[in-house]
Amino acid sequence: MKPKIWLSSPHMCGKEQEFISDAFDSNWIAPLGPNVSGFEKDLELYLSEGSHVAALSSGTAAIHLSLILLDVKSGDEVICQSFTFSASANPIVYQGATPIFIDSERESWNLCPEQLEIAIKDRISKGKKPKAIIAVHLYGMPYNVKKISKIAEIYNIPIVEDSAEALGSSVNCQNCGTFGEISILSFNGNKIITTSGGGALVSKNKDIKDKAIFLATQARDTDVSYLHSSIGYNYRMSNVVAGIGRGQMTVLDKFVAKRRANFEYYKKNLESINSLEFLNEPSNSNSNRWLSCVLTPNIETREALRLLLEKENIETRPLWKPMHQQPIFKKAPSYINGVSDDLFERGLCLPSGSNLSENELDKIISIIKSYF
Repeated sequence: MKPKIWLSSPHMCGKEQEFISDAFDSNWIAPLGPNVSGFEKDLELYLSEGSHVAALSSGTAAIHLSLILLDVKSGDEVICQSFTFSASANPIVYQGATPIFIDSERESWNLCPEQLEIAIKDRISKGKKPKAIIAVHLYGMPYNVKKISKIAEIYNIPIVEDSAEALGSSVNCQNCGTFGEISILSFNGNKIITTSGGGALVSKNKDIKDKAIFLATQARDTDVSYLHSSIGYNYRMSNVVAGIGRGQMTVLDKFVAKRRANFEYYKKNLESINSLEFLNEPSNSNSNRWLSCVLTPNIETREALRLLLEKENIETRPLWKPMHQQPIFKKAPSYINGVSDDLFERGLCLPSGSNLSENELDKIISIIKSYF
């Protein structure tokens, strides 16, 4: 069998084992400990902007706690980017709230400012002012922070910034993960750095971090007895996996540089194929290029190309299927301009890992060229 080329596989740098060994040697095999606090500190220093970080079991858990901390309850409405992975939207339903899906703009593939304002005005006219906006930096490409933040400010609606795919991306030299009222990160196995599974909640307000940790550790009150006056969750990151994260943080900038180089290599070697399109960075944006994505002429071409690469044991996948197309959300209100529907039909994610070799990149490019 031909060697597998993965879409985005974990990439260990060697230092992870040192931190994990420390956890075992000190017997810190628990959902707290020096690696957890150390990983949080590493992220706070990296993100800067006065960030406070709570390390959690997943990015989904971080979104869920964000909505709880923003007082989203049953019967409320929460705006969410439609063109995203379902983990962005599922926590809305956990809270018994209704997701309101908003389509994308062409420039960044992210939340469309025009559709966002249309939706907010319409929901207010119906007596249901949204409680929060979940905005996503898709594939590491920053959303239009300036416009989205301005709209949120005008209508006094907090933003949950979904930076699951965008650690290492920035806008005007400010790191993604620092623009929302609350922001979230993911360290799933396929992300730019990984803890095998895990995530983080980020806020400039230390009280929000402290409340998140309280809720994530079963909301146990400060009392000699096991006293609980709030519903809690088992959402804290363990000291062992946090050790992986600490090792990964030492090479994050190198991983970002390699993924950006992957994108530029694809673009340089495939730009002669006029029927392929790449997503360029909007002005003042810097993407970590978590995944390199290409737009084909139509869904037939996308599928033919995907299957051709699959035969060579090369993993690719279509762009995210929009939430407004998902059966589970078919009754949810949505404000659609057709952009994400088109992107889903034509888009393909190419192998993008920081451990891709030049020979592997050349093989992928050669197969794509042979098709066209």
